[in-house]
Amino acid sequence: MTDRKADLIIIGGGPAGLAAAVSARKEGLRDILILERDTRLGGILNQCIHNGFGLHTFKEELTGPEYAARFIRQAEEEKIPYMLDTMVIDISFDPETGLKKVTAMNPGEGIFTIDAKAVILAMGCRERPRGALNIPGYRPAGIYSAGTAQYYVNIEGRMPGKKVVILGSGDIGLIMARRMTYEGAKVLCVAELQPYSGGLKRNIVQCLDDFDIPLLLSHTVVDIKGKERVEGVTIAEVDENRKPIPGTEVFYECDTLMLSCGLIPENELSNKLGVKMNPVTNGAFVNESLETSVPGVFACGNVLHVHDLVDYVSGEAATAGKNAAAYIRGEKNEEGAVINIKTENGVRYSVPSTVRTGNMPDTLTVRFRVGNEYRDTNLAVYLDGKQLMRLPKRVMAPGEMEQIILVKSKVTDIVSEAGTADHELVIRVED
Repeated sequence: MTDRKADLIIIGGGPAGLAAAVSARKEGLRDILILERDTRLGGILNQCIHNGFGLHTFKEELTGPEYAARFIRQAEEEKIPYMLDTMVIDISFDPETGLKKVTAMNPGEGIFTIDAKAVILAMGCRERPRGALNIPGYRPAGIYSAGTAQYYVNIEGRMPGKKVVILGSGDIGLIMARRMTYEGAKVLCVAELQPYSGGLKRNIVQCLDDFDIPLLLSHTVVDIKGKERVEGVTIAEVDENRKPIPGTEVFYECDTLMLSCGLIPENELSNKLGVKMNPVTNGAFVNESLETSVPGVFACGNVLHVHDLVDYVSGEAATAGKNAAAYIRGEKNEEGAVINIKTENGVRYSVPSTVRTGNMPDTLTVRFRVGNEYRDTNLAVYLDGKQLMRLPKRVMAPGEMEQIILVKSKVTDIVSEAGTADHELVIRVED
């Protein structure tokens, strides 16, 4: 038996969930409910006390808690209901009624279910743990993911250690290199398996270069010394196949190893629901409306693909909220022609992966990442074999998202000339 009903359920009360909820409310949708597993709204931003947020969204530089507070205030002003300390454990879809049954639990109500007309997935992402990295050695104290260390320092007021080595150059790891230095620790180096950094250029400059912290590209940890507590790590250079090169090992005496080796979208619920997933991003395949393969289920933010800026998360989530509201209103769904987006020659993936011209807005932002560092190249876009655009790029790197803007009028002109139902848009790197 269903305990209650709602028009729109948003799973996750972080920056994506909040922006989606506010957007849906501004579209006139009244029956919205946010489900958040933490004890407060805001998500990971609550522990990101550094600045650099909001330059695109609010045209000013904010800390993470300040940025979250802006959206929390908007949600409260719009009187959008939310449930905290509430874990969603299952979602199912009834193709006959179109309803999505959300099963959740919390300490006050136990297990309960909600029937929703639409669902927005905004669960965010988690860090890749040590177990996924295949680092040999014992399991002593002093090994932390960068996000866990950030929580201890910024929320709990605890120091993870005094002499630190960081493996992986993701943005959280780079930011923690600076944070630990501020708190009096010595960060010996940041080692990165790839020949390029996984973080934003600005974070490399502000968090490493400004503090003379070495960044060792094409290096990895090959051994951890210590049984009770980390006593040191051995770092070696790796070859083009990411295999350690014998004779390049260097031992660093330290008491802490931080891991910043990538983020994984939290898509266990999506998999249970049967959403078609992209193996490159570990997020869902979505169309121009950010709708997944399950009708009425939308995805946005880091659960869809890992973003570099929270401003882009909020913008994407606002689009999901707007389109979810349109879906619930039952507005006419004119598919038109279907364009499949193909990425190749250095471009790893795109969001969205398909575009239905009947539902395409006047301008559509397509975001993607490249798989290597490129300098003085071009980003080329072809639709049905015709060049749609060619953009010169001085630098492109995996740590920074790229985007193109598709203009509907130009797209439909080419599509109409082809005279077929299915079309292909190719995004690639060219000299």
